[in-house]
Amino acid sequence: MARFHPLRVTAVDRLTDDSVALTFAVPPELRAEYRHAPGQHLALRRVADGADIRRTYSICSPAPDPDGEGPRALRVGVRLVEGGAFSAYALKEINVGDELEVMTPAGRFTLRPAPGLYAAVVGGSGITPVLSMAATLLAREPSARFCLIRSDRTSASTMFLEEVADLKDRHPERLQLVTVLSREEQQAGLPSGRLDEERLTGLLPALLPVPEVAGWFLCGPYGLVQGAERALRGLGVTRDRIHQEIFHVDAGTATRPASAAPAHSTVTVRLDGRGGTWPVQDGETLLETVLRNRPDAPYACKGGVCGTCRAFLVAGEVRMDRNFALEPEETEAGYVLACQSHPATEKVELDFDR
Repeated sequence: MARFHPLRVTAVDRLTDDSVALTFAVPPELRAEYRHAPGQHLALRRVADGADIRRTYSICSPAPDPDGEGPRALRVGVRLVEGGAFSAYALKEINVGDELEVMTPAGRFTLRPAPGLYAAVVGGSGITPVLSMAATLLAREPSARFCLIRSDRTSASTMFLEEVADLKDRHPERLQLVTVLSREEQQAGLPSGRLDEERLTGLLPALLPVPEVAGWFLCGPYGLVQGAERALRGLGVTRDRIHQEIFHVDAGTATRPASAAPAHSTVTVRLDGRGGTWPVQDGETLLETVLRNRPDAPYACKGGVCGTCRAFLVAGEVRMDRNFALEPEETEAGYVLACQSHPATEKVELDFDR
């Protein structure tokens, strides 16, 4: 079970005008719980005006040795989102010495270090988990190579500019770095403009041998990720080699239309070894039903993006409003997002422990 613990902030580094990196110290007794794979994220929590506000942010620091004690520190990148209740707080109010509630690592957008060639297409803050992936892979696997294709608006808005440059300096022969700016011309490199499906279809084969790439990692805004996936599929890349994580999904994007739910539905839940059955109120998601009775249920974004509320559908049927977190093989295996699920049968049973 994912759990929150108070962690002390040891550094607040300004990356750009609208983004910061937060570093947390992990005490020895919690290091095993915060051991993470490259690409995973943390949920941060604050209570403001009686509301429980949670947001997920990807870990940018390299993953610890899987056989070691766990990380002594964790670093995440936070970009300001217009109207964002947590991102504005992070940029303006968090200081060194503060304690924040931090959930143990979660997420399946990960790269397990192994020999081979890997590649990523990222946009904006999508660099954050991929920075951890590339740094971990290149440090652990001497024969591995990584191609990073990143898109940003301008050089001034580029997060982790120095960190990526340092990584390139450490592994000049094994890290291929390609930068595209959509709103600023560069003195060298590719012309400015958006990385859409058409452009990527022509660009990717010119940069690297597409069929030889063991894994593609796509991260950033919805449009970029979807365009990159379509380009790769058009180039013959099989679905199992494409991994994606979407940031900043607009409200209503790819949302299923509402459909009538049974008049009287119940949800039976297994969570942290304990079970319960409760009635689902009209219009509620299954997560909202569970939280009324089990406030310890895992969740973070409530937007179908982070996957923290993933549960196994044991019995019954559900309708998911949208899904940007689960891979097709996960949904085929029976997993759903509780925050997006509504009952489609009178009885539904979920298992959060699987």
